[in-house]
Amino acid sequence: MRPSCRLGLATILLSAGVSAAAPAPGRAAFEQATAHGALVQEGLNRCNRYLHAWLDTAEPTTGLIPRNLTDSPYWNGKDSAADNYPFLVLSADFTERPLLATRLRPMLEAERKLTARPGWLRLTDDYNLQGIPGLRHPTPNAERIFFNSAEYVKDGLLALTEWLGPSPWSERMFELVDDSFALAAVETPFGPVPLKGTDKAVGVEVSGDFLQTLARIYWMSGREEKYLRWGIRLADSYLLPEGKNHPTRDFAVLRLRDHGCEIVSGLCEFYATLHYAGQLPGGAEWAEKQAAYAPHIHEMLRRILEVGVNRDGLFYNGVNPQTGALVDRGVSDSWGYVYDAFYTVFMVDGTEVYREAIVRPLAALDANYRDYGWEPRADRQAFPHGSQDGYADAIESALNLYNRFTGDPRVASVVAWMDSEIKIMWSSQRANGIIEGWHGDGNFARTTIMYCLWKTQGVTAQPWRADLRLGAVRDGDALKLVLSTEKPWNGTLVFDRPRHAEHLRLPADWPRINQFPEWFTVQEGATYAIRTGGDGAQVSARAKLAGGFPVTLGANSKLELTVSP
Repeated sequence: MRPSCRLGLATILLSAGVSAAAPAPGRAAFEQATAHGALVQEGLNRCNRYLHAWLDTAEPTTGLIPRNLTDSPYWNGKDSAADNYPFLVLSADFTERPLLATRLRPMLEAERKLTARPGWLRLTDDYNLQGIPGLRHPTPNAERIFFNSAEYVKDGLLALTEWLGPSPWSERMFELVDDSFALAAVETPFGPVPLKGTDKAVGVEVSGDFLQTLARIYWMSGREEKYLRWGIRLADSYLLPEGKNHPTRDFAVLRLRDHGCEIVSGLCEFYATLHYAGQLPGGAEWAEKQAAYAPHIHEMLRRILEVGVNRDGLFYNGVNPQTGALVDRGVSDSWGYVYDAFYTVFMVDGTEVYREAIVRPLAALDANYRDYGWEPRADRQAFPHGSQDGYADAIESALNLYNRFTGDPRVASVVAWMDSEIKIMWSSQRANGIIEGWHGDGNFARTTIMYCLWKTQGVTAQPWRADLRLGAVRDGDALKLVLSTEKPWNGTLVFDRPRHAEHLRLPADWPRINQFPEWFTVQEGATYAIRTGGDGAQVSARAKLAGGFPVTLGANSKLELTVSP
């Protein structure tokens, strides 16, 4: 029997030979989409192996995973919950959804119940998984608890919400933010905040985490004013002269990599939120506050460009912004986290120099940073390329920013760089599915999923299976998509939507740490022509594409689709 496939809305029988035969317009696009499908197959299958490998390490009674597999047999918010657990959830959502109900939701309920400390509402603390079960520390520590909670929100729960939208995980996010400010006890001239720090202190990272979060959940909450007022307390502390804590005017050390750079992104994201809130009816107060911040935001960004970048426009790990002296000459793998802030302010104020600053590193990566040791490790024999975590952050940086420059020929070479570096990152995965055996393994999955969404232009297939190949490429306004399988498959193709507006209700899609960039999105109220090979078009409403477009494939079949507005 000849292999066949069936599409929803109408039944069309195609032989594998027909779909692969005589050249036609757009043929090169289909060939590229086919190549993308092989990469997506490898990437998602790696995520599935990572998922099962880490689930196998879970403590049987609680279901919680340890911080790492060597010396940390406990769960904590800033590592286990923030960096690993969320990407087990996303790996399951993409590759094996039944595990969400059987393993991942119970893990959420377990941490919510077990890690809460009396007197600290619903905030999260460390929990022992070996020895005597219970909270790991006999007494509370505000810095530890706020750090655990803020990192869990910004790196974990926000990332889940970016993709999943409202869910039990977003409910947990609101709990932790609300309780953090309910318990805020560090006084500033502008009101109490959970933590405040200068230079290298944990408080700087926590403040940046909360500013990024408040900038987004203000919109998601339906514009609850309290989230703006809490953010203003923090932003006042870091921007206004009376706070004496401006990142480039007052810090002796400004980290331009993770665990420090979050304050730059947080301040700029919150600045953007004030801008858009100020345009709403009754928003004069927010517009006035944004105007007060403007000179201090631009002072910070200009100074970072003056003293913080190398010849290729990439950031150093740390500088003294007052003197310009280098504190850490290493090149930041989190460089895109900082440039997210620059692009966001460009979107608000139109400062073209900030957008143009991003072109230089994107254009330099392929020539100068192939197989670059972003995070060297002492055990070079086992880790010749350094930690995969550095590759994950650097590739994420490039992907998130390239999304804004796809039509700019000056940065075209970064495509080859991302394709080469993802292979190096993937090579760090062991045969058993574990990557390096610590919480940073989650970042491997995060960046892999982000990369795969680029190679499918946001289209996903459900249910996923190991023999499935799905790839896509833009061809003008159209999307060329190729789906193939070795065994018969019956499922749906789900097209992406403008998630920034639908999940977070953001007024604009400014670049965000740990977001999943949008590529080909189907728009509300629009209809789309769907063509198979040389056949005439079916017409599908946006709801049909976003909700799942049914497809049935026979054994050893390939389906080529062109989707056009």
